[in-house]
Amino acid sequence: MIDPQGPLPPEVYWRRRVVGVVGAVVAVAVVIALIVWAGGSGSGDDSDPQNAAAASSTADAAPPKPPAPSSAKKDSPVSSEAPSGGGDHGQGGDPSAAPESGDPAKSSAPEAAPAGRDGNTCADQGLSVVLYTDKPTYAAGDQPEFTIVTTNGGLAECSRDIGKNAQNVIVRSLDGARTLWSAQDCAPDKTVNEQVLRPGQQVRDTITWSGTTSSPGCKKPRTQIPAGGYQAIAKLGEKESAPITFNVVRPAQQ
Repeated sequence: MIDPQGPLPPEVYWRRRVVGVVGAVVAVAVVIALIVWAGGSGSGDDSDPQNAAAASSTADAAPPKPPAPSSAKKDSPVSSEAPSGGGDHGQGGDPSAAPESGDPAKSSAPEAAPAGRDGNTCADQGLSVVLYTDKPTYAAGDQPEFTIVTTNGGLAECSRDIGKNAQNVIVRSLDGARTLWSAQDCAPDKTVNEQVLRPGQQVRDTITWSGTTSSPGCKKPRTQIPAGGYQAIAKLGEKESAPITFNVVRPAQQ
């Protein structure tokens, strides 16, 4: 069986045997390669579900990402200009232009009273009250005339009662220790004179004194003021003027 038998030369039979052996070896190699490749693919398929499960568990453990901004916010242009006072802002175009109704400090704050309206009264500290006499010296029996000058020293208009009801003149001894007369003691004038005073505006009024003493309610007899030196002050409400001095002398001998 080793030596070829047949009508052809032996070389032909040996060549055919070699080709057949080589073909068989190649076929076996191809079959082995297919088996190896199939085994590699199967192991890869087995590992894929595990990797997918591991990836799934990792994704579940990771914190959720914040939602991406909407396209409307991305696409809206950013403006560096301050919003104008157009009507669109008042209807929600610009939130800063809309009133904050929820802020109690803004929604419930009262409006400032306009100058000169009722309730905008001139405060004492904003007024200046000055008293003058028509003469520095009087003879006993004269009736001195006092002038009260009230000035609005504030920066805004305001209203104040500057009538006789709110005014007073008080005469005291020269040292100020004893009160001799008050314009509100006997027959006080209750005239009310509410006026609106502009900043710096002055109002003048006069009060005449009989030259006699008085007491609250005019309950004591009134006597003539003797010769001497005296001081007087004016008041508007609780606002007092600085004291002034004057003299009373005896009448000249006829």
